[in-house]
Amino acid sequence: MARNRLRSLSWPRLTRRGIALIVVGTVLVGISLWFDLRDVLLLAFVGLAMPVVAAAFVALRRPSLAVQRTFAPGVVTAGEATRVSLVVMNRGRRTLDGAHWRDHAPEGTVGPPSALLPALGPHEAVLPSGDDRVGVEYRLRMPRRGVFPVGPLRIGVTDPFGLASVERVAGAAHEVVVTPRVTPLAEALATAASIDGVVHGLQRRTHPNSDELIAREYRYGDPLRRVNWPATARRGELMVREEEQRGDPEARILLDLPGDGRHGLAVHRERDELVDERVELAIEVAASIGVHLLESGFRLRCTGIADPEQGLVPTAPYGGEYRMPGGDRLLLEDLARANPPVRRDGARGDGRRHEPGRRDHGRRDAGERDAGPAFRTRGRDAREPGFAVLVDPEQADAAALVALRPGFEPAIAFVTASVNSSVRRMLEEADWQVVGVRRAVEIGGAWSAVATKTTAVHDAP
Repeated sequence: MARNRLRSLSWPRLTRRGIALIVVGTVLVGISLWFDLRDVLLLAFVGLAMPVVAAAFVALRRPSLAVQRTFAPGVVTAGEATRVSLVVMNRGRRTLDGAHWRDHAPEGTVGPPSALLPALGPHEAVLPSGDDRVGVEYRLRMPRRGVFPVGPLRIGVTDPFGLASVERVAGAAHEVVVTPRVTPLAEALATAASIDGVVHGLQRRTHPNSDELIAREYRYGDPLRRVNWPATARRGELMVREEEQRGDPEARILLDLPGDGRHGLAVHRERDELVDERVELAIEVAASIGVHLLESGFRLRCTGIADPEQGLVPTAPYGGEYRMPGGDRLLLEDLARANPPVRRDGARGDGRRHEPGRRDHGRRDAGERDAGPAFRTRGRDAREPGFAVLVDPEQADAAALVALRPGFEPAIAFVTASVNSSVRRMLEEADWQVVGVRRAVEIGGAWSAVATKTTAVHDAP
């Protein structure tokens, strides 16, 4: 539809002045024929011919323009504005003046009004002086997260008498990435989880004098300076010290995105699109938790429950793993691209059509689900903090989270109002801490309550 709309811009249109001249010419033709006034008939034909000639003039006048578009900032947070700077360059041999410009804005945003484009001189290839280019800019507010095309530039050209006009498309569209909002969270839970996971933090508090070394049997080639004499005396065989491979602390976020218009989900309309408010809320929760964990020193893995082997963006080379520096920016950009909005006709934003009763993102039946390496539990001595953000999970998703519970500590599930009571009950019986979040303003309070409770449990004797 958008392509057809852009194609229609190339057809000339008569202005009000041109339409008025056509009407006057038609009336004069009728009068001249009725009263046999040949002089008036000639004048009428001139009046009718001028708009036609003007339409042919603007149809044949095709300016050759190149457009450069930049955004400042290039990645903007939902609800904020970015400054769009355009550099329009004339690539033709004729001067372009009297033209108007307006930039194509994404759906749901308010683009700039039509404005007069400063005069552009002919293209200067040998001794450029800058007369063949001009810069314009405007501010564009992005109300919600996503990846939106901005452009192409529309140039309106009229004839010298203002009888006909035509809009030409110049340049190509450029994408602007709008990341979800991030709510600042309390530090209590990250402190409780420590920098090596909850279990390691508990061990350090229980045994404050323990070191970070482990003992193993002596192997040929081990240096004698690494012999652990106390362990050798206890075991009766030669033991050496080996540093425990701790690495970066790890945390996991499991995000449930239905990707379709299932019943019971609250949506609101933004022009031609349907936006699922609870999906947007879940993404804001995941963004807030992910940025908080990354800033606290964690190495984060964020995937969907439906396909835990892939990240939120299947084409990303890092496969849903994030670490600082720069991991927070990558996470927010991936969340901006996750789960394209559903259109009114049932077609997804990526061009695929939704089939009722079918979950997207490559979801398989519960009997075909394979708990791959990313979904296997890690053992009690290597548990990591796990956070599930749920919108509308199926029973198979809840069963997968129940199976994952032994590998997470703490295990916290943030659920929206659309999660049914049976799924909540399954998670609570599996010792998941279920926290309800209904609005974005509740994210900080829900996290603080969870952090306080988790810290109290960890500090208990």
